[in-house]
Order: sequence, then structure tokens, then C-alpha cells
Amino acid sequence: MKSFVNRSAGWPFHFPASLLLVLALPVLPGCGGEPPATPRAVEDSQTSGRIQVVVVPELRSLVDSEKAAFEKLYPEAQIQVRTGTSREAVTDLLSQRADLAVVARELEPEERTVQVEGGMEIEGFRFARDGICVVVHPSNLLESISVEDLKRIYANEVHDWDELNVGKGRIEPIVGDPGSDLTMAFGQRVLGGMAPTAPAFRAASDSAVLERVRRSPGAIGFVSMASSEAGVRRVRVAALRGLPDWKADAERVYKGEYPLLRNYNMYLRSTGPRLSGGFVTFVSTTAGQKLVHEAGAVPMTVPVRFARRSPLLGSH
Repeated sequence: MKSFVNRSAGWPFHFPASLLLVLALPVLPGCGGEPPATPRAVEDSQTSGRIQVVVVPELRSLVDSEKAAFEKLYPEAQIQVRTGTSREAVTDLLSQRADLAVVARELEPEERTVQVEGGMEIEGFRFARDGICVVVHPSNLLESISVEDLKRIYANEVHDWDELNVGKGRIEPIVGDPGSDLTMAFGQRVLGGMAPTAPAFRAASDSAVLERVRRSPGAIGFVSMASSEAGVRRVRVAALRGLPDWKADAERVYKGEYPLLRNYNMYLRSTGPRLSGGFVTFVSTTAGQKLVHEAGAVPMTVPVRFARRSPLLGSH
């Protein structure tokens, strides 16, 4: 039987086989009476069986929506979802404590290259995309910034706005939770995989980043494209100085033109439960991608048409 999953959409990685061996205790009958009935076995197929999914907090709501839609279509499928960091998700996948890891960044080098006897093959599937938006105070004169200048700010090489020819005043970098996928993706895209080294205000969430930027004229931060724009101004970003700069909108992110992109990825073991592949395939369908769009992310696996409203038309 052909696989339900379009494997050509994924990319293989080899991982260690240093897996945790889970010893299952035998089920013992009760103290008298008939032994408990054995639950009916559910076939492991692309639309039935049981899997464990670990998802990062920012994607939990989306995965719950995808799970509900999938289980409504296929009642024989049981998908258990729990929240964890992306490192926990990948670790649990490798140790077979999970069958699917859903993260909002690319794998780190050590997650890709670890080699141990009897390696494990992991397949990755990009199912959505997000733009990492650079935000400043509305009074800031900065209209556009290159990835190189962003790196200089967060690598503690530029300290005052006059060094970027946009007025005077101390630059106040804002960073989110160091363990969040957004911060890790920013480090991958801007800092070559390194963590920010500039003295920075630490914010626990996108909303906290925005609140700090609203109150600090010299502040600069980064948030997900789905975050609010109220009280801040989003800056256009160029891949290099002198190249075209782009605003983070759905069309530019979908086409890959906006420089600060991050992908939402699903990882599964190639020899894991078949239901994992079935769920990935559903998320990649039109129905699954509609839920991606409703969650504020950009669909990746179906064609998308963008309609632009004429400025001469009314707002209704």
C-alpha cells in the first residue's frame, strides 16, 4: 500500500539510536472476579491508531484545532497532545516518548549532526510560515533596516541611533524568552545561530515586548507577524544594505521575499506510527491549511492567491 504521506515534501535527518527503553509492566487481574476486559486493538494506519504529539506553546492552539478536525473525520484516530519546548519535543521524538514534534524553528546544528551507532531517520515537513517583525516606537525615525545592522545591534556593536543615521539616543534592544522558538529563529536568521550578546531588556512574551517598545522611544524588538501593531511601528527589512526592503505581510512571507522568515515544522520518525504521517498529510491539505490561515500564520502547502484592494475603493 502506498504511503498516505507525500514523503517527497520532507527532508531526512539521521539521529542517534540512544533511545530510552520503556519496560511495560504486565497487566494483572484484580483481586477476584473476572479479569479486566482487554481493550480492542486499534489498527495503526494513516487514519487510525494512537500517537503522542509534543508542540511548542505558541502552536498549541493551532495543533488542537487540527487535531479536532482530523479526529472528527477519522474517529478511530486518537491524538494526544502535550506542550513542551522545542528541545523537549525533539528529544521526546528521538527517545520515542513522542511520535510527532511540532516546532516553530529549524533544527539546531547539534540536533542535526549527532551520530551514534544505529542512527535514526527523522523526516521534517514545513506546513506554515511566519514573519519575524522588527518593531520600534512610533516616534523613532527608523523606516528600514538591513539584517546586517540588526546583527550589529544585537551583537553589541552599535549602541546609539545616530550610528544608523536616524537621530540621537541610546538603542535599547528588547528580546523575548531566550528559550522560545521565536528568539531561537531570530538567532538563526540574524546572528548566525548565536544568542544576542547586547545588554537587552528581557520580555517574557510578544505582548511584553510590544508593551516595552510602546513605553521606550529608543527601544527595538521583534515579534511574530500575528502580534498586534497597536502603539508600535513595524520596520521594513532588507536582506543586505542597498537591496530592496520589505514589509512583513502575508504575500511577501508566502513568496519568501521578506528576509526574516521562520518555518513551522513537523518532525516524525520514518519508522514511527503511520498515523503520524496521516496527520501531517491532513495538515497539508486545503482544510488543514485553512486552519493555519485562521491562526494568523501563512499557509505553505497549497496555492494562495492574494487580492489587493484599490486605494480608490471604500473600506466596506
